[in-house]
Amino acid sequence: MDLLHFVEEFVLNFSAEVYDTIGWFGVAVLMAIESTAVPLPSEIVMPMAGWHLIADKGRGLEFVLLAGLLGGLGSVAGSLAEYYVARAGGRPLIEKYGKFLLITRKDIERADSWFASRGELTIFIGRLIPGVRHFISIPAGVARMNVLRFSIFTFLGAFPWSLALAWAGFLLGKNFETIRDFTRPFVLPIAIIVLIAAIWFIGMRIREIRQESRQIALDDETEQA
Repeated sequence: MDLLHFVEEFVLNFSAEVYDTIGWFGVAVLMAIESTAVPLPSEIVMPMAGWHLIADKGRGLEFVLLAGLLGGLGSVAGSLAEYYVARAGGRPLIEKYGKFLLITRKDIERADSWFASRGELTIFIGRLIPGVRHFISIPAGVARMNVLRFSIFTFLGAFPWSLALAWAGFLLGKNFETIRDFTRPFVLPIAIIVLIAAIWFIGMRIREIRQESRQIALDDETEQA
């Protein structure tokens, strides 16, 4: 059993156990966890809700709407936790240690400007992109985006995502595992492309950070003189 398959099986079994133990509340709990940096993919959690809580129990399509609603609310809860952590301590830490995470001061300034003018759209779209959705709350918190607007647009992005995945699980039922096996061969080529892009991005960022550090040191020397 490869690592990816092991992780998928673990998440499937874990999600099923949560649903068996606390029922519908488990959808909100798992999606709250998923909306933080914890690697608990909604691509498994929500289809499992559509399958395990609805199709497998002989429930109707209206329960898919309930699953989507709970998934959206759970996403808001988890995102708010991540947002407030970033808002409280994220900016000082990023300004001090951001270079170790390949974050420049210009990135922070751009994030402030971007979230001030396009924060709602950024949150909405970010909630629909796998990989981005887990971390979009951090720059929003660092930029101190209005919390009410943040919550509303997080829900508007998370609800259709959760609803679509729950509906897919409802339609596929036990065939969910068959579809997952079919799509697995595409994972490796995509991973290779992402790795190449990541290496290029890291190389670019290291050069930018070195240039910024030299400029900061030069400015400090000029001020002291």
